[in-house]
Amino acid sequence: MNIPTVPGFPPPAAPGAIGARLSVMMFLEFFLWGAWYVTMGPYMASKDIDATLIGWAYTVGPIAAIISPFFLGMIADRFFATERVLAAMHILGGAILCAAPAAAAVSPEAFIGVVFLHMLCFMPTLGLTNTLSFHNMTNPEKQFPMIRVWGTIGWIAANWVISQMKFDTSPNMFYVAGGSGVLLGIYSFSLPHTPPPAKGKAFSARDALGLDALALLKSKSFAVFTLCSFLICIPLAAYYSFAGEYVGASGFEKIASTMSYGQMSEIFFMLVMPLFFARLGVKWMLLVGMAAWVARYGLFSAAADDQVKWMILAGVILHGICYDFFFVTGQIYVDQKSTPAIRGQAQGLLVLVTQGLGLGIGAQIMGRIASANTTAGVRDWASIWMVPAVFAAVVMVIFFLFFTDRKKAPVIE
Repeated sequence: MNIPTVPGFPPPAAPGAIGARLSVMMFLEFFLWGAWYVTMGPYMASKDIDATLIGWAYTVGPIAAIISPFFLGMIADRFFATERVLAAMHILGGAILCAAPAAAAVSPEAFIGVVFLHMLCFMPTLGLTNTLSFHNMTNPEKQFPMIRVWGTIGWIAANWVISQMKFDTSPNMFYVAGGSGVLLGIYSFSLPHTPPPAKGKAFSARDALGLDALALLKSKSFAVFTLCSFLICIPLAAYYSFAGEYVGASGFEKIASTMSYGQMSEIFFMLVMPLFFARLGVKWMLLVGMAAWVARYGLFSAAADDQVKWMILAGVILHGICYDFFFVTGQIYVDQKSTPAIRGQAQGLLVLVTQGLGLGIGAQIMGRIASANTTAGVRDWASIWMVPAVFAAVVMVIFFLFFTDRKKAPVIE
């Protein structure tokens, strides 16, 4: 697919000339995130901060994800070149993140406030990096996956750097992450010039929230898919909020690098997904993803009392199936059901429901559950992990019973 020429826009550069630059951008984007997000929970736990507040620390990201479409729609998409917005957001966000350790010395609430300010800067860049990449490609379907995979590699690299430097529970992780953010901000000025894609177009809150895509909910199967996507992200929050702390409490010294096995498996299962698409329909791909979540939390719960490391590691590795088979398949399903006019809105609605509302509510719920199952600073991990295991199992049964779209998804080439 060739990107059409848009009046006022320079023609997209040849991918061969800029592919490496876009790959570096994606690498640094997710290196920044991976350098602190996985180990923020263990860091807070090492300071004896209550699990409820840890839940709040993992709630501010989803809140920022809900707010960011308004920023993108009102400002970034209309008035400023994409690479310049990226530069400003990352330099500011990186500097803010470097202030996190000082804020933690003041109070947990101050620390969470700094994290929130950083996420307000960071969350819009996830969409901006995609916008910039797509504008400078001639065949996004084939070129974008090869660029985006460097983001996952960057996340893995960050995890290993943090562990090798023994920063898994150290405030130094925020300096590494913040410094990489500032570096990415400076680097962004060298990225291809990409004018604002919606210049001259009136802003619409309806477009930003994807309200036109709500018409898709008239389909029973799409409504069931949307509801279950929202519900399944509630137990997913348990993994992001407490899996790192659990891994450390179970005897793994290198928390971040151990957690990176989840991203490694994500790359592997992304590569083999076409084989499964050829044999399974959308329904069964989604069910396999949900079943992997049930298995992951079940393994965590069963391993807790005796700290069975192979079971814990297996639960981490299952992240590849959990993410790829559910989220990637879900994005394809939404694309299938959408018309060109609302395709972007429909994908935005899915992000709002899952990464925003689902993860945000889930972080709050799991923070309270973890706090309620903590006595004298010791967590009852078996009980904590059983809650998301049962929750995910119930969602899986609901989806199995009421989702009826059995058409096979197209094979990805």
